[in-house]
Amino acid sequence: MTDVVDTTALLLSRIRDVADYPEQGVMFKDITPLLADPVAFTVLTDAFAAIAERTGATKIVGLEARGFILGAPVAVRAGLGFIPVRKAGKLPGATLSQAYDLEYGSAEIEVHAEDLTAGDRILIVDDVLATGGTAEAAIRLIHRAGAEVAGVAVLMELSFLDGRPRLRAALGEAPLDALLTI
Repeated sequence: MTDVVDTTALLLSRIRDVADYPEQGVMFKDITPLLADPVAFTVLTDAFAAIAERTGATKIVGLEARGFILGAPVAVRAGLGFIPVRKAGKLPGATLSQAYDLEYGSAEIEVHAEDLTAGDRILIVDDVLATGGTAEAAIRLIHRAGAEVAGVAVLMELSFLDGRPRLRAALGEAPLDALLTI
């Protein structure tokens, strides 16, 4: 893998800003150019796999939907299982659910009840840490299942939205790794 400066520059160069999407005044961070570049995607996967190893993770949780795209190859690279955390109503069978508040309403996420067990050390992977609501709900869900959170790893943290302070209490001593801070 390239050094940190090269990795940062490469990843940043493959993220496209899209103004006024999905609504006026929002600068959307589009990662599809990064996903389309096999070198950049491999660098990203390797960086997340190194975090999984450093934290002692035994499983990777990916948050719907881009967390699936990023987390699944990390799990393969790290030799770990992958668990999707989905929006409510998308998983068949017995699930655990966690509701959380959004800026303009609320949402709910679910995981298969049998996928997380006591003794599991979970690394949560997602593309963006914004306000922290979804990640915080995932942490609560993992704890309710009896598993331990090994950490949270995101491609980019939107620091101006203050998600990190929100997660600190929920994470305890577990690390929050952002490859890029914007």
